[in-house]
Amino acid sequence: MGTVTTTSPDASDLYPTTRPAAVREAAGRAGLDALLLTPGPDLRYVTGYDAMPLERLTCLVVPVSGEPFLMVPRLELPAAEHSPASRLGVEFVAWDETDDPFAEVARRLGPVARVGLADRMWALQSLRFRAAMPGAEQTLAGDVLRELRMRKSPAEKAALAEAGAAIDAVHALVPGLLKAGRTERKVGRDIAEAIVEAGHARVDFVIVGSGPNGASPHAELTDRVIRPGEPIVVDIGGTMPSGYCSDSTRVYCVGEPPADFAAYYEVLRAAQEAACAHVRPGVTCESVDAAAREVIAEAGYGEYFVHRTGHGIGLETHEEPYIVAGNTEEMRPGYAFSVEPGIYLPGRHGARIEDIVVCGETAGERLNGTTRELVVV
Repeated sequence: MGTVTTTSPDASDLYPTTRPAAVREAAGRAGLDALLLTPGPDLRYVTGYDAMPLERLTCLVVPVSGEPFLMVPRLELPAAEHSPASRLGVEFVAWDETDDPFAEVARRLGPVARVGLADRMWALQSLRFRAAMPGAEQTLAGDVLRELRMRKSPAEKAALAEAGAAIDAVHALVPGLLKAGRTERKVGRDIAEAIVEAGHARVDFVIVGSGPNGASPHAELTDRVIRPGEPIVVDIGGTMPSGYCSDSTRVYCVGEPPADFAAYYEVLRAAQEAACAHVRPGVTCESVDAAAREVIAEAGYGEYFVHRTGHGIGLETHEEPYIVAGNTEEMRPGYAFSVEPGIYLPGRHGARIEDIVVCGETAGERLNGTTRELVVV
C-alpha cells in the first residue's frame, strides 16, 4: 500500500483538449448519434466548465458525426469564455431570451435515432428535448462516460491527492474542537469553516456523530451535547477548486472509550487494512468489499456492518465504481474509491474508518495519511 505525491494539477492537464474527441468516439461505439451534456459533473469532465445549473439551457452537444458546440444563454457567455472550455476549440452558440435553444439543438443535429443525456439533466430539460426530437430514443450519457470517468488520469490522481491532503489538514484540527459540553452542531460549524480554510471551494458534508448518533452512518448534526467517554464519528468532505472531491472519516473519543467499543474498533481497523491491502489490478470490486466484511463477520459483528465498503470518487463524492457485493467489475489502474467499513451498534455507538484509495499498477495507493488509530482527546 503506497502513497501518492501531492501536487496541484494544471487545468490543461486536468481537462485536456483531447477529451471531447475521446467522448465522441465512446458515444459512437455505444451506438449513439449525440451526447447532450447539461451543467453537472459530466459537462465539467468533458470541458472543465463548472456551469451554473439554471432553467435557461446550457448544453454541450457532442455529435458523433460533426463538431461539438456549446449552447449557452447569452448572459452566461462571459463565464463560459473564461472557463477551461474556451481552450477546446468548441463553437459557443449564445442564445437570447426569446429563442428556443432546444429547437436549435434539434435543427443543428438533424435526424437522430439515439441521444445520451447527462445523468444529472433536469427533467424539464429532458422533456423539452424529447418534444424537440420526438423520434430520438433517450438514454444516459453516463453509460458512455463511465469507463472514461472511472479510470483517473495522472492529473486527476494529483487533484484527488490534493483534496486528500486538504481534508487531512482538517482532521488534524478536529481533536482541538472536541470537548465535553460542546454540541455536535457547534463542532460541525467549526469543521465546516476549517474545510474552506484548508483550500476547498465548498463544504459538501460534515458528520459529527457522538455517542448513539455515531451508530447512524449518515447522522445529521444535532444540538446533542458531547459527553465524557463518548466515541465520535467525524466524516467530512468538500470540493476543491479543481472540481475534485475529498472524503475521509476518523473516530475520536473524549476521554477513555468504553471497553466494548475499544474491542470492536480494533476489529474495524483490521478490516479496513485488509480491504486496502487487497486492492490491485484484476481483483473485483466485490472482493475488496468481501476482504473487509470477512474480518468483521468473523469477529461476530457482521450484522452491524450495514453498508457497502466504498464508492468511487472524482468530480462527484459518490460515483462509479461501487465497492459492494455483486459488482464484478475488475479493478484497473486509475480507479479511485473510498474504503470505509463500519460497525454500528444501535442506541450505543458506532465507528467507521475511511480512506480514499487509487488502484495503482501493482497495488492500492492511499490518499489519506492521518492516523487510523482511535484518537483519544
